[in-house]
Amino acid sequence: MNHIPPTQQTVNEEVQWNKEKTIVSKTDAFGTILYVNDVFCEASEYSKVELIGEPHNIIRHPDMPKVAFKVLWKALKDGKNFHAIVKNRTKSGKYYWVITDFIIDRNEKNEITGYTGRRKAVPNSVIEKIEPIYKTLVEIEKLKGEKASELYFNAYLNEEIGKSYDEFVLDLFEEEVAKQKKRNAIAKRENIFKKGLNWFFVTEYEMS
Repeated sequence: MNHIPPTQQTVNEEVQWNKEKTIVSKTDAFGTILYVNDVFCEASEYSKVELIGEPHNIIRHPDMPKVAFKVLWKALKDGKNFHAIVKNRTKSGKYYWVITDFIIDRNEKNEITGYTGRRKAVPNSVIEKIEPIYKTLVEIEKLKGEKASELYFNAYLNEEIGKSYDEFVLDLFEEEVAKQKKRNAIAKRENIFKKGLNWFFVTEYEMS
């Protein structure tokens, strides 16, 4: 099979895509792409013809630490869903951030045959918290190697977070959801308050 080499250029610009939609892909047990939806193509800037048969890491961004994918793949091979925050690289070298969610595909013998991945856009507040951690891990990988990066990552999660990576990611999103609910509640109260003042200032003439 002729493979498309992943782009080598990196552009510090976020690609434009519909962040309200869900990116979907299916791979075999080895990560070879079997299916992608239109949203995947929109975000990655690759066509379906280009993507089918390619390893999923064709969209891997150099800003992503390898240890993050090591943890992700270990969970998937163990048959567990895994939520990871991932920065991907498009065909033109731009980037987009997503959070992952997986369905483990199995055959009649309960053997893992592949993975269905669903991905959604990540709020900026979450990116701001995870990006510095990834940057440190990538720098350690470059200077000291992957093993050193993995050791630091585990120590960081244990000493500073007190949770696994998956739990840490879930907490980041729960915090964001709580903040969003609070913002929505404030906006709703303000809207009700404005409506309340409107009826108060309506004159008898306007009401008749």
